[in-house]
Amino acid sequence: MAPNKLDLQQDAARLTAQLVDFPSESGDEKALADAIEQALGGLPHLTVLRHGNNIVARTELGCAERVILAGHIDTVPIAANVPSRLDEHGVLWGCGTSDMKSGVAVQLRIAATVPEPNRDLTFVFYDNEEVAAHLNGLGKVAAAHPDWLAGDFAVLLEPSSGEVEGGCQGTLRVLLRTEGQRAHSARSWMGENAVHGAAPVLAKLAAYEPRRVLIDGLEYREGLNAVRIEGGVAGNVIPDVCTVTVNYRYAPDLTGEQALAHVREVFADCGVAELTVDDHSGAALPGLNHPAAAAFMAAVGGTPQPKFGWTDVSRFSALGVPAVNYGPGEPNLAHKVDERVETGQVLRCEARLRSWLTG
Repeated sequence: MAPNKLDLQQDAARLTAQLVDFPSESGDEKALADAIEQALGGLPHLTVLRHGNNIVARTELGCAERVILAGHIDTVPIAANVPSRLDEHGVLWGCGTSDMKSGVAVQLRIAATVPEPNRDLTFVFYDNEEVAAHLNGLGKVAAAHPDWLAGDFAVLLEPSSGEVEGGCQGTLRVLLRTEGQRAHSARSWMGENAVHGAAPVLAKLAAYEPRRVLIDGLEYREGLNAVRIEGGVAGNVIPDVCTVTVNYRYAPDLTGEQALAHVREVFADCGVAELTVDDHSGAALPGLNHPAAAAFMAAVGGTPQPKFGWTDVSRFSALGVPAVNYGPGEPNLAHKVDERVETGQVLRCEARLRSWLTG
C-alpha cells in the first residue's frame, strides 16, 4: 500500500523511492498531488497554490531574480515495476525512477531545506505530461494562472544524466494524402494506385539532407522522416487513397510557422492532394547566454548538450522564460520495464542545485 505522507527530511534518494511507491499514472495523480500539497503547505517560507492536480509553491523574499524548478508527477502505465527496489549497487528500480520522480524528489528537497535561497524560487509539480498535449498540467496552469509561472530562468528536472541540456527541438507531424482511382487489381489499368502515387514523397524523404544548426554553442540535428504509411482496401483492390505520416524534428532557430512552411516547400512538387497538420509543439531556444543560465552552468558544471526531443522547456520559452533541462536519471531508460536510477546521481543533482541556490 502506498504511503499517504511524504517525509521531506530524508535524502533525495530515499524520497525518490517513496515517490515511486505513490503510483501516479497519467490521469491518476490526485493522491500524490495531495501529498505534495500537504507536505509543502506546512512550510512557513512557502506560499502554496493549487490548480487541479498541479501544485505551485513560491518563496516571496523580494529577491531581484526568480528561478522556477519544474517537474511532472505522472508516469507511464506501471509494468509490474512498483513498488521500488534498491539493489546492493545503490541503484533504485521502479516506474518513474528516471522519468522523473528522482527529479521531483530533488525539487521537494530544495523546497523543504532551502528556506532562504539567493534567488526567489517557484516550484511547479504538474500532471499529465506523458499523454496528449492538451491535457498537460503545465499548459493548463500557464493558461489559467500565467503569473504563477513568471520568472527569469527555469530548470526542468527531466532526466538528463545530470548534464545540462539546452532548449529543445520542435516536433511537427503532418499527414500527406495522395489520391488515385479504385479498381479491381485484375484490371489495374482501369484505376490509379494511390500507394504508388506516394513514391515521390518517399523519394524526397530518402534524399532529404537534414540541417545541423549551431545555437549558443550547441549543435542541433534535425530530422524529416516518414513514421507511418497507410493505404489499401483489400488484396484485390487498387487503393484510391494513401496517407504518409511525416515527423519533422526541427532546430529552435525556427518558429512553428517557419517549420510548417519548410515542410510544405519540401513536398510542393510531390503530387500530394492534401497536407494536414496532425500535431505540432514548438521548439525552445537554449538561452545559455542569459546571466542566470551562466550562473547555473558555473554551479553545476559539465558541458551543456542540445536536447534532442521535445520537453516542456518549450512552454517556458513561449512565456518568455529561458529554460534548460537538468535532472538525474538516464533518459534512455525512461518508460522501460527495467527503469532505474543511480542513487548517487540523485544526490549529486541535489547537492549541485543547493550549491547554486545558496552559494
